[in-house]
Amino acid sequence: MSQALPEAVSIKPPRKPARSTLQDGTRNIRRTVLPNGLLVLTERMEHVRSVSMGVWVCVGSRDEQMELNGISHFVEHMVFKGTQNRSAQRIAREIDAIGGNLDAYTSKENIGFNVKVLDEHVPLALDMLADLVLHPTFTPDDIQRERGVILEEIKIDEDNPDYLVHEIFTQNFWKGHPLGRPILGTTSTVKSFGQQTLFDYYGGRFLSGNLVFSAAGNLEHDSFVEQVEKHFAGLRNGVSAGPPAPEPATRARITLRNKKALEQVQLCLGVPGPRVAAEGRYTAYLLNSILGGGMSSRLFQTVREERGLAYSIFSELSPYRDTGSLCVYAGTSASNAERVVRLTMEEFQRLKKETVAEDELQRAKDQLKGNLVLGLESSSSRMANLARQQVYFGHFFGVEEVLRRVDAVTSGAVQQMAQSLFHPELVAITLLGNLNGLKLTRDHLEC
Repeated sequence: MSQALPEAVSIKPPRKPARSTLQDGTRNIRRTVLPNGLLVLTERMEHVRSVSMGVWVCVGSRDEQMELNGISHFVEHMVFKGTQNRSAQRIAREIDAIGGNLDAYTSKENIGFNVKVLDEHVPLALDMLADLVLHPTFTPDDIQRERGVILEEIKIDEDNPDYLVHEIFTQNFWKGHPLGRPILGTTSTVKSFGQQTLFDYYGGRFLSGNLVFSAAGNLEHDSFVEQVEKHFAGLRNGVSAGPPAPEPATRARITLRNKKALEQVQLCLGVPGPRVAAEGRYTAYLLNSILGGGMSSRLFQTVREERGLAYSIFSELSPYRDTGSLCVYAGTSASNAERVVRLTMEEFQRLKKETVAEDELQRAKDQLKGNLVLGLESSSSRMANLARQQVYFGHFFGVEEVLRRVDAVTSGAVQQMAQSLFHPELVAITLLGNLNGLKLTRDHLEC
């Protein structure tokens, strides 16, 4: 359904550029607000030859109306189909010709477009990135072709059992809320998108107040900002201000989905978790690591190594701006599914009743810190981290500060976090596969 969104645009007066520099000894981060309100962030990395840059749009699938579910993802695809200055083929040839990497993604809360190139190719890469974001054409022929591509993408995900069980879990966990809707949309919504619908959505979301431009690598801030301003000066000023969605509320549902073609039962069990900027987020990360965050985690050792009940089992945190979840995934046989559920619940209870031993906590801290530091060694990861901190915190946490916060977490804090999260009445579970008469009730979730 085509929908104009003039009421969703709040026009702001232009702002003069404001520059500031933040340093933590190893990082050199600077920010500039362009006159049209676009925020530009950079981190200089003198020891690399690459530059990674990205445009982050601070809306995602959770910000869509029901009848437009999947349109953020559709727009993300469509910008690569051609612009006012480049065909899809020219876009592909230009990025390949310089050995660069051009990519995009859509999540529940963001759309991102990014490119990584050698520092000598920054002018061309920046011109291409700006062209994609600012000048898409959304031609009817391209829309029709890409619609088919996305419908096939939906089918692929439906044929992927570990993805599908997470999708079913999410839809039931946040049932009735936009967070529960699929990022890709549905077959019916994707089929409904036309050119005017896409332009209406694009015009109401791709605004300076919704965008963050981040870059990291071998660059100099002031000259780089001048190039960004040259390309993005015509970006429309404003922020999206549509009707707010209701506050997320979770549902502790037991969902059994029979799919006889599957050899395994896919299991997803979860509870509400902390939001992305929660004060206790480092404690939650450590709790997750101890529970199912690696090969030495309790669930991996208990379920796989000691009992041989599953090949894959892990836990994961999914934090959002105002809520989150902590989920356990496992693939097992129908005959072992109930045992895996009980063992998971027993680990929940043990974390609530017993403090974690200091050596186990230290291993989790070292694992988390190692993942963090190693994950920030490339320009692309630094660029993404820069944008994420701005979007969710409006503040830049240096690596040393984060490591100190991780080290400050106590075993008592981990136990308190477990006590606040692991309530049997809040546990939701989804089983997908050839269930062969398998039944599961809330009695199985009591320990």
